[in-house]
Amino acid sequence: MLSIMTSPISDIRQPAVATKSDPAKDQAKAEQARPDSAKRRVTTHELSGNLRVAVGRLSRRIRAEKADGDLSDGQFSVLAYLFREGSKTLSELSEYERVTPPSMNRTVNRLEAAGYVVRQASVDDRRKVLFVPTGAGREMVKETRRRRDAWLDRRLAKLPPETRALLADAAEVIRNLADS
Repeated sequence: MLSIMTSPISDIRQPAVATKSDPAKDQAKAEQARPDSAKRRVTTHELSGNLRVAVGRLSRRIRAEKADGDLSDGQFSVLAYLFREGSKTLSELSEYERVTPPSMNRTVNRLEAAGYVVRQASVDDRRKVLFVPTGAGREMVKETRRRRDAWLDRRLAKLPPETRALLADAAEVIRNLADS
C-alpha cells in the first residue's frame, strides 16, 4: 500500500485575505509542486519486492548476452570466478558457489569438456587438484563481458543524464546490499 508523503507548508508570507481554505485543493497543489520521487512513500517490504523483481529481470536479461549459448549461468559464474581470482580447488569453488562438491564436480567436468578449464596438481600439495581457466576460457569470459557491457551501455545511453546519475548512486547502494 502506498501512502502519500506530507510535508510542512513553507513559510510564505501572503497578504491577509479572508478566504476559505479547501484542504483537498491545498493537498493537491502541494502534491503537484513536489517532485515525482517525493510523492510516494514506499514501505521497506514493498521496496524489497519491487527491487528484487527489477534486479532479477535485469540480471536475467544481461545474463542472456553471452559468447557461448550452451554454457549455463552457473558454469559461466565458475569460469568468471576462476578468471578473476585464479586457480581454485573443487572445495573452494563449491564454497564460493554455495553448492555441494558433487554438484561442482559436474560443473567443472562440463567446463573441462568444453575446453574452458584444465586440472592441475598444486605445487604446494600434489594431492590437491586446481582448476585453471584455459586461453579459450579466458577469451570466452572477456567476450561475454564485452557483450553484456555493450548491451547495457546502449540502453543507458538512451536515458537522460539525471536518470543515469540516479542509477550510478543506486548501483553503489545495490553493491553494498549484495556485499552485506
